[in-house]
Amino acid sequence: MINFKIIYKILGSLLFLEAIMMLACLGIALYYGEEDTFAFLVSVLVTVLSGIILGYKGRNADNIMSRRDSYLIVTLTWTVFSLFGTIPFMVGGYLHSFTDAYFETMSGFTTTGATIIDDVEILPHGILFWRSLTHWIGGLGIVFFTIAVLPQVVGGSTKVFAAEATGPIKSKLSPRLSTSAKWIWLVYLFITFGCMAGFMLFGMNWFEGINYAMSTAATGGYSIYNDSIEHFHSPGMEYTATFFCFISGVNFTLFYCAVAKKKVRALWRDTEFRLYLILTALFTVFIMMELIARNHYGLEHAFRSSLFSVVSFMTTTGLFNDDAGKWPHVTWVVLAVCMLVGGCSGSTAGGMKCVRITMLFKVLRNELRQRLHPHAVLPLKISGVNITYPQRVSLLAFFTAYLLLIFISAFVMIAAGIDNTNAITIAMSCIGNVGPTLGLEIGPTMSWSMLPDFAKWICTIMMLFGRLEIFSVIVCLTPSFWTKN
Repeated sequence: MINFKIIYKILGSLLFLEAIMMLACLGIALYYGEEDTFAFLVSVLVTVLSGIILGYKGRNADNIMSRRDSYLIVTLTWTVFSLFGTIPFMVGGYLHSFTDAYFETMSGFTTTGATIIDDVEILPHGILFWRSLTHWIGGLGIVFFTIAVLPQVVGGSTKVFAAEATGPIKSKLSPRLSTSAKWIWLVYLFITFGCMAGFMLFGMNWFEGINYAMSTAATGGYSIYNDSIEHFHSPGMEYTATFFCFISGVNFTLFYCAVAKKKVRALWRDTEFRLYLILTALFTVFIMMELIARNHYGLEHAFRSSLFSVVSFMTTTGLFNDDAGKWPHVTWVVLAVCMLVGGCSGSTAGGMKCVRITMLFKVLRNELRQRLHPHAVLPLKISGVNITYPQRVSLLAFFTAYLLLIFISAFVMIAAGIDNTNAITIAMSCIGNVGPTLGLEIGPTMSWSMLPDFAKWICTIMMLFGRLEIFSVIVCLTPSFWTKN
C-alpha cells in the first residue's frame, strides 16, 4: 500500500524549498519598499509551519518508495506547491478569489503562462518576481530541482524522475541521477543568465532582464508588462528572446553534449531535433509569406514577427511581439499545429513533443509497409535507439488520451457558451502548457479573466495533466491505485 510517511517527509522538505523561494521574493519586496512585504512574510511563515508539521508526521519514514508512491508524490507536489503559491496573491489582495489565485499559480508552475490578471503593471515588484520564479522552478520540474539540490530528500529518485520527466525516452548524462540533474540545471542556469545578459545588452534593467530571462528559459510567458516583449519596441530583444526560446525547446541533455562536449554534429544527427528545426523553418516561411501578401508587412518585419510567433507557440512560451489575432486565419491553423506539436522532450517546452510526432510518422510508415509485407519485421528507431513494442503502445495511448482530453474540455466549454475557436484553442493551450489562444474573445494578447470559474478549474486541471504528461495524474485517479496492493 501507499507509504504515507515518506510522502509527508518529502512534501515537508519541498515546502521548505518553496519558503526559500518566497524569501527571495520577500527580499525583492524589501528592496523596493512596497506593500507586498507583509504578504510574503505571512506566506513564508505559513509555508515553513506547514513544512514542519508534515516533516513531523513523516519523521520515522524509511526511504523505501514504490512506483505508486512516486506517482502520488509528483502529483501532490505540483498540487500542494500551487496551493501554497496562492498565499501571496490572497494575503496581499492582488487576486480576490481562490479560483483566480490557484489558476494563476498553477499556470506559473506548469509554465503555461495564461493569466487572469488584466493589468500586471499595477502589481508590486515582489509579486511580479514571484510569478516569474514559479515559471523558472517549474520549467525543469519541482522534484527534479530537488534531486539536483538535495538528492537525499527524494528517496527512490529514479522512479520520481520517470513520473515527472517529459517525453517517452528518459535520457541521463550520468549513471547517478543526482549528478545528471546537476549538469542539466547548470545548462538551465547558463541559458537563463545568457538570456538575461542579452536582454540587458539591448536596454533592459536588471529587474526586467531577470524576469524576462526566467520566463524565456522556462518557456513560460509571464511578463511584467501588459504588452509582453512588444513593450520595448526593440528588434534586438525580440531576436534575443526568439533565440533563447528556441534553444530552451531543445533536449537539455543533447544541448549539453553538443556544447560542453563539443559534439555539435550530434544535434543534426538527432531525429527529434531535425524535425523541430525543419518544422520551425517551414512554418516561419509560410506565415511570413502570408503576412507580406495579405497584411502588407515589410520583409524584415514579417520575418521577425513570424519567427517569433512560431518559436513562441512551438516552444509553448507564450511571449508575443505582435497580435496574431489580427493575422489571416490560415496562420491560426499553423500556430495551432505548433501548439499541438510542441518542443523537444527533456526540455522546458510543452506540447506533445517532436519525438512523439516522429514516432507516430514512423509507426504509420511501418504500418503501410506491413500491409505489403505481412511477415516483415520492421524496427522503429529514433536517433539509433530502438523503440520497443510496449513504448509504441504507450505512444498510441498517450496520443489518444491527449486528443480525448482536448475534446472533452472543449466540449464542456462550448456547451457552457464559450465560442468554438476559443474553447478548442483554450483546451489545446492548457494541455500543451502554451498560454495564448487564437480566438477573438480571448486572443493571444489578452488575459483569461472573462472565463467563468468552472472553466478556470477545467483549465487548471488540464494544465496539471499536460505538465505531468497525463498518465502520472490519471493513474492516481483510478480505483485500483488506492485499493489493490
